[in-house]
Amino acid sequence: MNIVNKLTLRHLKENKRRTLVTIIGTIISVAMITAVSTLSVSFLDLMQRHQIANNGEWHVQYENVNPEQVETMKNDDNTKDVFLTRDKGYAYLESSENEFKPYLFISEFNREGFEYFPISLVEGVLPSSNNEIIISEHIESNANVRFSIGDELILEVGKRVNEADNLTDMGQTQSFVKMDDESLEKIVNTTKETYTVVGIMERPMWEPLWAPGYTVISYLNEDTLTANDRVNASVLLKDVNQSLYENAELFAEENNISLDSIDYNRHLLRYLGVTTFDTFRATLFSLSAIIIAIIIIGSVALIYNAFSISVSERSRHLGMLSSVGATKKQKRNAVFFEGAVIGLISIPLGLLAGIGGIGITFIFINSFIEDALSIQAKLTVTVTPLSILTACIVSIITIFISAYIPAQRASKVTPIEAIRQTSDIKVTRKKVKTSNIVRKLFGIEGEIGLKNLKRNKRKYQVTVFSLIISIMLFLTVSFFTESIERSVELSNQGVNYDIELYTGEELTSEVGTIFEELKRLDGVTDYTHTTEIQSLRTWINERNLSDSLLEMVTDHPDILTDGKYQYFINIYGLHEDSFHKYTEEIGVSAEQIIWSQGLSAIVVDTHTYQDWETGAFIETKAVKTSVGETIPLFYEDWETNEELHVFDIEVAALTDTLPMGIRSSNMGGLNIIVHASILEQYMTEDFPYYPIHNLYLTSDHPMETQQQIEEIKTDSMSVYNYYQTRQQDKQAMLIISIFIYGFIVLITAISIANILNTISTSISLRKREFAMLKSVGMTPKSFNKMIRYESIFYGIKSLLYGLPISIGFMYLIHLAITQSFVYSFQLPWGSIMIVIVAVFIIVSATMLYSTSKVRKENIIETLKQENI
Repeated sequence: MNIVNKLTLRHLKENKRRTLVTIIGTIISVAMITAVSTLSVSFLDLMQRHQIANNGEWHVQYENVNPEQVETMKNDDNTKDVFLTRDKGYAYLESSENEFKPYLFISEFNREGFEYFPISLVEGVLPSSNNEIIISEHIESNANVRFSIGDELILEVGKRVNEADNLTDMGQTQSFVKMDDESLEKIVNTTKETYTVVGIMERPMWEPLWAPGYTVISYLNEDTLTANDRVNASVLLKDVNQSLYENAELFAEENNISLDSIDYNRHLLRYLGVTTFDTFRATLFSLSAIIIAIIIIGSVALIYNAFSISVSERSRHLGMLSSVGATKKQKRNAVFFEGAVIGLISIPLGLLAGIGGIGITFIFINSFIEDALSIQAKLTVTVTPLSILTACIVSIITIFISAYIPAQRASKVTPIEAIRQTSDIKVTRKKVKTSNIVRKLFGIEGEIGLKNLKRNKRKYQVTVFSLIISIMLFLTVSFFTESIERSVELSNQGVNYDIELYTGEELTSEVGTIFEELKRLDGVTDYTHTTEIQSLRTWINERNLSDSLLEMVTDHPDILTDGKYQYFINIYGLHEDSFHKYTEEIGVSAEQIIWSQGLSAIVVDTHTYQDWETGAFIETKAVKTSVGETIPLFYEDWETNEELHVFDIEVAALTDTLPMGIRSSNMGGLNIIVHASILEQYMTEDFPYYPIHNLYLTSDHPMETQQQIEEIKTDSMSVYNYYQTRQQDKQAMLIISIFIYGFIVLITAISIANILNTISTSISLRKREFAMLKSVGMTPKSFNKMIRYESIFYGIKSLLYGLPISIGFMYLIHLAITQSFVYSFQLPWGSIMIVIVAVFIIVSATMLYSTSKVRKENIIETLKQENI
């Protein structure tokens, strides 16, 4: 080791506080980079396991294929394994107490199917022959029909069809169809099958909540298949990449398999990085690039500050080395050597801290996932050699970049500059000149404070830069979180409730009483009661069309009739309490609408729809109208095809907010909100449509609430529970929020540490200046005012730069997200206000802490010191 490196090590040892702070800052930075890479791998692993647990481990499925085609799949070079399933059909479940689930749905799996598909046995064994079967424990809990291992089932198994059309083969995704307590479907083409119950399983996760049949599974012996038999073949591939879709279609064409029979495990493929929507993939890549750029910029900036301050403090030491013959290269390498030492200590510790921190965070998150969100899969720390190598390389590059500029500056330090200490403070009249406005606004104390900041420009810039980085990271990351939440809302298409109950029967006193009783059930936290009328129409002038429709008109002008476009109208009558709650939410006077002449309404002039060509969710204006305009409504007489006028709606208010439960209209549609009692006055005996009455509920205990509803409702009322769908969204948002805000905490910790270091170092080096000011008559009160004004100047300068830069990054994030979710750009004013307040608190607190150490210094002793 040469003498320069030995002196560098000695300098690090003697300046323990500075070295320790630099190491801690670098450790946190490395830990953050490690945590991000580990989190990415672990999160993808969780979602892959979660999807496998729900839908099985397969990539491509070919339906209705013969044994010869299956053999071709097995022999394909990219095939890892193939498992077979077959839907045997439906059979009536005798004595079922669930009127909407009267069937058993018999499915068959081969041996590999039981291995790769998520089947969880409660007791017994898996079937090993085609006359053995396992049943779902859900049958007993939901239908109140009990089976035991060893029971023999004699079933008439056939195809479920609609009474009106025997050719319609209905599956598990289509709910049971009935009207006025009468079934509108039947089972045809039955065969008699005898099964022995050999096991009981948990309710399959892939069975839809609204499925009409309880899934039971038998064994599929592929050795007994004939050339005329048809099965579903699910393929597990060796190499999964974007060409999967093209290869599957090519394979189907080469083997005479219908393209319509190809299905993909899309959720699993998405988390493997393979998706059909280019916009979704582009969004992921764009967001990843922006977030990684923010991490690197933040890390480089913050570690750079530590090295920059270190070089400033070592300037006299470097000058002495230069005076005894040290070359520029040796001085530059001294800083790089310092970076290497810091890296050797920080990187291993940072790797351990990052992985350990993620592990502790996972323990916390898993309790939420398992208990609150009913998700069986758990987050586990998944560390791959590539993720560790990536973290090391990024950390080394970060430290090198951080040390490069200080190293270059160190190489240029001359002996005279170092001895005179003028490299950081170079004063000219022009540079320290201040405006007369500053003196008038802040007094002499403010002017002295501002002149000092201009004189100590480098340290001032380091502090401001740290604050800018903190502002930028906080605002961009919080904006990212809000954008993800907004995207989830758009993709949910208005499912912001737990339970939906609807009926097409007249709202008699009995039905009204039941609805009122359901609103007051234990656990119900919110509700919306609506009377809905669909299929009305109106004609909108071309100039009032939404932008998306105007684009269509440009390409297809023939869709207009006499310069107008036909809109489909949905009218929602909100009942008394629901209407008042909604109008209060959007800031409109309910009484003014209720007591106005005619039928006044609130028009929802913004809607969300999905562009099926690109897969993007688009939020845009539904119509261009204004308060006071009248919208005439029509309906079409199906017998005469004549368009008849119903009544007119006066626009009383415009809003972009929908009541809970009401979903957004599609392109060319419009949602209109009125008071239910006013609407009913217009629904005379000759009114063409019968209304639908809906009740949307949120509950603390949705499953229990649904059970209570089932006991109270009439047969004509239908209930749908969207609780699990909402919980999956909450799970995703919870995990994202925890990690994102954890990231903010880490970055903020580094920023505050650097701000504290920079300001405290600056204050410490200004002891002689403070002593001089006190010696010429500056009072403690004036001194405090000067420090406060300096804090204000720090905050103002950092906000002047930090806010525009942050807005630029936020807009980039918005552009990335709008490749899949199109909505207007809105600034997060709440987060901006938090940042403004936080900046002044951080700077003020740091200044007060730093100056508290020098206030009691003896003026004479301080002035005698040459080097503080």
